[in-house]
Amino acid sequence: MTVLTPHLCIIGGGSGGLSVAAGAAQMGADVVLFEGAHMGGDCLNYGCVPSKALLAAAKAAHYAHGHPEMGIKGQAPDVDFAAVKDHVEAVIKGIAPHDSPDRFRGLGVNVIEDYARFTAPDEVSGGGVTVRAKYFIVATGSSAFVPPIPGIDQTPYYTNETIFSDRTRPDHLVIIGGGPIGVEMAQAHARLGVKVTLIEAAPSIMVRDHPELVEQLKTRLRADGVHLIEGHGVTEVSGTTGQISVTVDGLGEIAGSHLLMAVGRVPNLERLDLDQAGIRYQRNGIITDARLRTSNKRVFAIGDAAGRQQFTHIAGYHAGIVVRNTLFRLPAKVDDAGVPWVTYTDPELAHVGLSRKAAEDKGIAAKEVEFSLAGNDRARAELRTEGKVIGVVDAKGRILGATILAPQAGEMIQPWILAISKKMKIAAMASYIAPYPTYGEASKRAAGAYFTPSLFSPRTRKIVRFLLSLPF
Repeated sequence: MTVLTPHLCIIGGGSGGLSVAAGAAQMGADVVLFEGAHMGGDCLNYGCVPSKALLAAAKAAHYAHGHPEMGIKGQAPDVDFAAVKDHVEAVIKGIAPHDSPDRFRGLGVNVIEDYARFTAPDEVSGGGVTVRAKYFIVATGSSAFVPPIPGIDQTPYYTNETIFSDRTRPDHLVIIGGGPIGVEMAQAHARLGVKVTLIEAAPSIMVRDHPELVEQLKTRLRADGVHLIEGHGVTEVSGTTGQISVTVDGLGEIAGSHLLMAVGRVPNLERLDLDQAGIRYQRNGIITDARLRTSNKRVFAIGDAAGRQQFTHIAGYHAGIVVRNTLFRLPAKVDDAGVPWVTYTDPELAHVGLSRKAAEDKGIAAKEVEFSLAGNDRARAELRTEGKVIGVVDAKGRILGATILAPQAGEMIQPWILAISKKMKIAAMASYIAPYPTYGEASKRAAGAYFTPSLFSPRTRKIVRFLLSLPF
């Protein structure tokens, strides 16, 4: 068996692993990368990329109806579902060369197209190769979690790994799970002409997000034809493709044609033999310190494998932390204060930092400042006034968090992310010059609302009148 002794050995060719590999190799490190499935990982092949391509097609179908309120008459779209899936596949294929083994070999990375497992604290094996590296980075990502619902073993179902490749349009898609994946897929399929039922056992879908904005999003989903069932769990599933039965606690049976499981994700750790390397882990991932080091100090874990927030952009962020620790011996640490997330429905729902409740749970006195899109002139012009910007500020005016429901909330949230990462105060958000008319102006107006009580107070009026009474 061939023995390699690189500086870095990366296990997993998803977003985080590829970011470390590309950066480290181009900065002079000797890098070995193991990937036994598809380069690009879940994000490219089964997650971010195909879901956004499908949502884009669904949006095109939705707006084919036109805008009668604007004097624009459209018509019901003629949806070629197989061609929609061709579009999804084409987008994946267009990006894939950037993540390919050939590209990374061209950067100097030794890519081994196989899975790896630990055989000792300082050794992994796979693909006929043993690697003894100075540092190891576990970047194996996560997979869809399928709960042990009675009947699930005998019932066909989709996960995010299979739904994008099926070119047959479901008649009635039943989705179990009301988180971001379930909600995005519900709206996308409903707009593409599929009957959709979305089931969430918790009292509401999107439980991590601001309740007021989630309620507004629900209104949009229902208008698109999504049937929401909240506060009721699934007790049994059965049937075959085309004839699925889902039993909902307290409501009885729901008949559908296809089933999508979207109830969460679990880290991919089962192939790694972590015990052989003395690496501690738990159900939600490998246990790491703030520098992303495991209990074996030569091994780091990043992305979904590290048991933290499961977002592609977090994996990329983790990659930078690891590069600084391994290549430059800098004690870089993770800072979770400014972690954003976006649900790419239409309108989008974006969040960063602390909610007011989360701040108060930490003992921080906080208040919300807000501005509705009903008062935003761009939103009025485009008849997209559903939504709002909500900022969270502490007693000293420091920005703690923000939530936005808007057509481009994922873009609008970015100044708030910067503000939190730089520990800026709300005055900075209120005083910059926003181009008019833009949706982004709503963030400036929300920030300005923080100063409204004092700016237009009786005390201010007295000061202004006094100053104006002084001689010229």
